Amino acid sequence: MIARLSGAAMRGFFVALMIATPALVVPGASTESSQATILVALLAAFLTFVEYNSRSPSIVEFRDAAPFNRLRFAALLASIFLLSLICRGKTDPTLLTNALTSIGTIIGNSIDFPYSPVRLVVLMLPPDAHETVVQSVRTAAGLAYLISLTAMAMFLFLVRVMGWPSRNGSFNMWVNLPLFDPTAGGDVLYRLNRDARINIALGFLLPFLIPAVVKMAADLLNPITLENPQTLIWTMSAWAFLPASMIMRGIAMQRIAEMIRDQRKRAYENADTDLLLA
Repeated sequence: MIARLSGAAMRGFFVALMIATPALVVPGASTESSQATILVALLAAFLTFVEYNSRSPSIVEFRDAAPFNRLRFAALLASIFLLSLICRGKTDPTLLTNALTSIGTIIGNSIDFPYSPVRLVVLMLPPDAHETVVQSVRTAAGLAYLISLTAMAMFLFLVRVMGWPSRNGSFNMWVNLPLFDPTAGGDVLYRLNRDARINIALGFLLPFLIPAVVKMAADLLNPITLENPQTLIWTMSAWAFLPASMIMRGIAMQRIAEMIRDQRKRAYENADTDLLLA
């Protein structure tokens, strides 16, 4: 009980720290913005604490299948923290912020080719956007996209080479997939593979669809402005993290389907052996 309570409190603290990172790192935040950030951070910390302190799962998937959620959190935290340092470097430059800006610029320029996700993000900006804003968006998009690709590659390595999640013991479907009902109807393998393919397909399409939808909506609504550092940080982090998270979820569900198929195969083989020996 004490271990579960302390673990839930630590997770809630880190979630609150992640949400407050842009306001803590980037100078010049207004009082209203800081108050809203503190409120959101406290609410997220409370919800995280309640989720991980309870015995029964609610909405968080793969809660006991480490390090799936840890890897996703680390990728989002790294994206927010590094982009915050880059934005801070515009007013308080240091060797670290200059190095991160240079790395992001190189990555952004190398990925900024026709029909690439970074190019679509740049085209999402208003036609009269200043060149410094365009370069900031390109740099942030390139770095955030690299972090998301790295997280996906690491998780694929954990699944295919390290044998996730079987190395952590038995896999509890009810705890780790609380939103998936195995008794809803139809074969579990078919539904898992179907959901996995949908998640992977949407994960690949979202980096292209989000800028296109924002660009089309700009004709009806006020176009998005990324001149504000915190808006830039959260927009680029979400644009890169959400597709990567969906792809990782699809890979995880495919892996669970493979484990169930292998277990069924072993059960059928054992049943056939028992019949032959009978």
